[in-house]
Amino acid sequence: MKFGILILEGPYQHEASDSAYNFAKAAIAKGHEITRVFFYQDGVLNATKLMDVQRDDRHIQERWTELSKEHGIEYIVCVAAAKRRGIVEDIVAENFKIGGLGMLTDLAIEADRLVTFRA
Repeated sequence: MKFGILILEGPYQHEASDSAYNFAKAAIAKGHEITRVFFYQDGVLNATKLMDVQRDDRHIQERWTELSKEHGIEYIVCVAAAKRRGIVEDIVAENFKIGGLGMLTDLAIEADRLVTFRA
């Protein structure tokens, strides 16, 4: 099965990003495909490479980056939501791309299921 993931919350506000990450890992382990992850609203905060996380805490952005490298998952950051939050191309982490809402529409069409993670 092909899953699309939509993340609407920032990395440390709620457990949405952690839950989405764990869902993606579990789906891949069961043989499913993650076609794309779309970061929207405060979810765009997951994409910044400016995170400075304490050593004893999880680094959510690095987790997402590693997962993308391992499995070739495409990450799209909504351009409008990113601009509202001061996130520009220069500070977007590796394997994250800025794109428009049309890519979310494409994801909903291409995936068998679109799973949304929010508070």
